[in-house]
Amino acid sequence: MKIRPIILAAMLAVPVLAMAAAPVINVYKSATCGCCEEWVKHLRAAGFMVDAHNVANPSDMREKMGVPDRLGSCHTAVVNGYAIEGHVPAAEIKRLLAAKPKAKGLAVPAMPLGSPGMEGPRKDPYDVLLVLPDGSTRVYQHYN
Repeated sequence: MKIRPIILAAMLAVPVLAMAAAPVINVYKSATCGCCEEWVKHLRAAGFMVDAHNVANPSDMREKMGVPDRLGSCHTAVVNGYAIEGHVPAAEIKRLLAAKPKAKGLAVPAMPLGSPGMEGPRKDPYDVLLVLPDGSTRVYQHYN
């Protein structure tokens, strides 16, 4: 039976093709920021391919992507033309990439405890904000 090797080859190729189609998230962060590294681990665990860049001033990328300073956090990522500012959960990034709204991206301002990469003894409520083209925001998802 020659069908078996063909089926096996096809089964092995599916994950490779899926990975090739997955967008790369470029993360711009400080080399010394532990919570940034934990967020990168969160993204990888969720199936994202991540290219982490240690830079002297991560806020330069936030400015380049047009995300207002008031939405700032400790790192900025870029995926498929969208800015991802701060500790945004991977599920919301996947939702953004599937919906493809007209927006600059997503932001979780500051560094709320309990957000991905900021796990600890407590979980504070926080909002994931959709950053609209004019810099205004609306709540994309609320977390308790």
